[in-house]
Amino acid sequence: MKLEELYKEVYPRIYAFFYVKTVNKQIAEDLTQEVFYQAIKKFHTFSYESTLDTWLFAIAKNRLRNFYRSKRYQNLLLEKLPKEERNPISPEEQLLEKEKQKTLNEAINQLEDVPKEIVMLRVYGELSFKEIATLVNKSENHTRIIFHRAKLIIQKELDDQNG
Repeated sequence: MKLEELYKEVYPRIYAFFYVKTVNKQIAEDLTQEVFYQAIKKFHTFSYESTLDTWLFAIAKNRLRNFYRSKRYQNLLLEKLPKEERNPISPEEQLLEKEKQKTLNEAINQLEDVPKEIVMLRVYGELSFKEIATLVNKSENHTRIIFHRAKLIIQKELDDQNG
């Protein structure tokens, strides 16, 4: 696979991963670009023990960790930025979609760290359980179980809020 093809395939998933974590389009774009810059710069260290997707998401996790530690993140938390909308048809639909996404993100963010990470990598990163298992240092089966339990917790939280 050519580098350009890999970039086109993986970029949207890494961007989505960062966007969900930061809720800021510009920061998500910047962090995504940094991931690919680091990947090109450090490609000689890629050992082929994992897939390129897994390796890129490992870089993404490290970039996100560094971002959280930075002053930029602290300043971002002080601002209340509106989420980017998907251009639903009517204002009512826009509001409903925004509320659904907000509710889902709140439910995900209430999870403990490891389940939250697994859900984010699976849903927004679209990684396989095998790739996620490598990133979180768990077995593939254990990763599946954690994901399933997290889904149940999220569903219960959403049901409680809606009913």
